[in-house]
This record gives sequence, structure tokens and C-alpha cells, in this order.
Amino acid sequence: MDFQLTEEQLAVQAAAREFAQNELWAGVIERDEHQKFPAEQIKKMGELGFMGMMVSPEYGGGGMDTVSYVLAMEEISKVDASCSVIMSVNNSLVCWGLEKYGTEEQKRKYLPGLTSGQIIGAFALSEPEAGSDATSQRTTAEDKGDYYLLNGTKNWITNGTTASVYLVVAQTNPELKHRGINVLIVEKGMEGFQTGPKENKLGIRGSDTCSLMFTDVKVPKENRIGEDGFGFKFAMQVLAGGRIGIAAQALGIASGAYELSLKYSKERKAFGVPISQHQAIQFKLADMATNIDAARLLCLQSAHDKDAHQDYAKSGAMAKLFASKTAMDTAVEAVQIHGGYGFVKEYHVERMMRDAKITQIYEGTSEIQKIVISREILK
Repeated sequence: MDFQLTEEQLAVQAAAREFAQNELWAGVIERDEHQKFPAEQIKKMGELGFMGMMVSPEYGGGGMDTVSYVLAMEEISKVDASCSVIMSVNNSLVCWGLEKYGTEEQKRKYLPGLTSGQIIGAFALSEPEAGSDATSQRTTAEDKGDYYLLNGTKNWITNGTTASVYLVVAQTNPELKHRGINVLIVEKGMEGFQTGPKENKLGIRGSDTCSLMFTDVKVPKENRIGEDGFGFKFAMQVLAGGRIGIAAQALGIASGAYELSLKYSKERKAFGVPISQHQAIQFKLADMATNIDAARLLCLQSAHDKDAHQDYAKSGAMAKLFASKTAMDTAVEAVQIHGGYGFVKEYHVERMMRDAKITQIYEGTSEIQKIVISREILK
């Protein structure tokens, strides 16, 4: 494998780093404190091409590879994980799914707005009794001839209140189990479609998460993605790609916490010398740096596999499993290195610790990743 990044990839990384430092850093604490959705920042991310990075230029996207996407996700996540999860859902789940499996009419109708940041997308799989288990859908899409009648509830939907386009997983033929599931494109404003209140979350508080309620929503047949019964396969494919994005987010949170800790350790003095000269701190920094580099290699491996059209189910799950643990462990140690200041919001690491936890939960918990990995290695 070539470990050298291309000039284009380095340019994407530099652009994302510059944007994060110049546009996201200043207001990130306020957005977290007040659960303020970063509307202006997301609009600028769209203008810079970060909301549809892997989509073909034919549909308004950047036509970039997954490696470039991972590099950009890391840099954005170093500063604001709320912005990066909005970016991740729009890129990995919505745009990629639509371009890969949507009809030409669907792609031309929705992708230009999604890639430009003019509108935002959401992916609706989780339910009150079915988290990442796509086979246990209670939401139904009853076939009525030229339309589906959609009923049910979805939980934990990122971009829930701000999205304009929703990819909704629903059961059409229960007797066929997972082969009877479909994915429908639902638009905000359709009669019978409501969003619940924003969840008051521990972390990623700038992103909006809510429940969706569907009551006899008429969804035209042309809004179905793929053939009848394709929904389960669609969900599995987009979730596999989504794990790469969340792994990159976790990597970014870890990198951000580490960089702040390294800087602080050189400035803070104890017993007459910078704390970076104390072996206890050096050991923490060494562990952080080692795990982050390992997580980055796993993220890049999974991105490489996807770009090479190889099976990335195992590498993506491994990247998410390890990177999310690294994010949590690194953020906790960052607070420890900062001491009392680590408990104070203005030093950022307490926010990063709160943000890190969600990376071990969404796109499948750590236990689910282990199930995916074990299935792959036992084939």
C-alpha cells in the first residue's frame, strides 16, 4: 500500500483544516452550550464542497475519493464533532446511497441541493424497539398501487428537524421479513409527517436529533429506492460506508484532544518545569499518539478498500471499533492532563470527552461492530 497522500488529498486536508480553525473554532463552545444548529457553518461547508464530497460532479458533487473524505472528516471533527456528524450523514448515508442506488430522476432531483448544502438529508432506520437492527422494522409502508402509505415512528434521527429529504426504512411485506423492506424518499412537508422535539443530549449538542412520526403519509411509488424489497440491502450498504465516516469522526475527536493536551503540557508548569517533562504525562501522550496513528491507519485502510471496490465491511467495522475506543480513551486522558482546567468548558476537552462517547454508540455500538467483524473473519 502507498502511504503517501496525493497532492489533491493533501489540498483537501489543508482546506478542511483551515476551515475548521477559521470558521468553526470561534463559536463551538456557544453552539454546544445552547444546542445551536450550525446553519451558517453548514452552508459554508456546502459551498466548499464538504457536503457532497464523493458525489459525481454531474450531480454537483466533488467527485473525490473516500480517502479525501476521511481526511476532511478528521480535520472538521478535531474542532466540532456536531458539524462533522451532519456532514457524515449527508455524505455517507444520504448522498452516497442516492447516487449508488437511486434512479436518474431521483439523483437529478435531490443530489444538487444536498451536495451544495442548500438542503440537508437524514437517514431514518432506528426505532423505539429497533436500533441498528434493520430486520425489526415496525414502521410500515403499505403498497397502495401508485403510492405507499407510511406509518410509524423513527428515533435518534440526526438532522431530524433541519433535513428536507429523508431516506426512511419501512416494512412493506412482513411475511417476507428482511426481503420485504423498502426505503422511501420522504420530503419535509408531506401531509402526516411530523418531527418531535430536539433531544437534549450529552454531546454533539450542536447537531439536532429527534424522533420522526408518520401517520398515513402518502409517498409516491417513484420515491422508492431500488426494486421492491431492496431496503434491507440498501440499509446494510449505507451503514457499512457510514462506519467509515464515524470512524473518521472519532479519529478527529481523538486528534483534537491530543493536540490540545500536547500544547497544554508544554505550557503548564508543575514542580518548576513544564508537565511534559514529567514521565507520567509523557506516558499518557505516548499512548495517545500511538493509538491515534493506529486508528488513522485503520480509517485509511477502510477508505482505501472502498475506493478499490473491495469488501470493506470488516475494515470499516474495525476502524469504527478501534477509533471510537481511541476517541473515548484519549478524551478522558486529555481531561486528566489538563487537571482542574479539563473540567472547564473554555479548555474544550470536556466537550470532546462528551462528544467522543456517541462514536461508540451510533452506526452500531461497539458490540455490534464486533459481531460484524466476527462474521467476516468466520466466513
